[in-house]
Amino acid sequence: MQNRISSFPPIIDENSRILILGSIPGVKSLEKQQYYGHPQNKFWKIIFELVNEKFTEDYAEKINILKKHTIALWDVIDSCERKGSLDSEIKNEEANQIKELLEEYPNIKAIFCNGGKSYKNLLKIVGKNYKIPIFSLPSTSPLHTISFEKKLEEWKKILEYI
Repeated sequence: MQNRISSFPPIIDENSRILILGSIPGVKSLEKQQYYGHPQNKFWKIIFELVNEKFTEDYAEKINILKKHTIALWDVIDSCERKGSLDSEIKNEEANQIKELLEEYPNIKAIFCNGGKSYKNLLKIVGKNYKIPIFSLPSTSPLHTISFEKKLEEWKKILEYI
């Protein structure tokens, strides 16, 4: 039996206009208790580049930047069993209450999935024809080996909604 891991609470407020969903935090993120805590994950660099903010390592400041730019953050998986950090190793997963979150925060106008696993899982939860647009973006994980520039170009889609 592997250890059961759990996701973090959502980062969201009443001004949030887009929701970015990952699958579930990796080992480094769980150790640090921070979303996208692995130093090679490009999530924060991409976000800061898109919203034209000066990059910082300060986690509280990162969260403030998200909120300032109406970006909410969560994971599609509430808890699961997983060895290591690979999405392909996820077993016995339980979903987060995404529909309930979206009902509680009606200003969310679009959902962006960070990688294929979160996208597939989200479609299982809300269905293919959900009332707001859902986009699948290339994973910011270092294991997804397309270039930073290519990832950044795809991620620019979020700018239409914030």
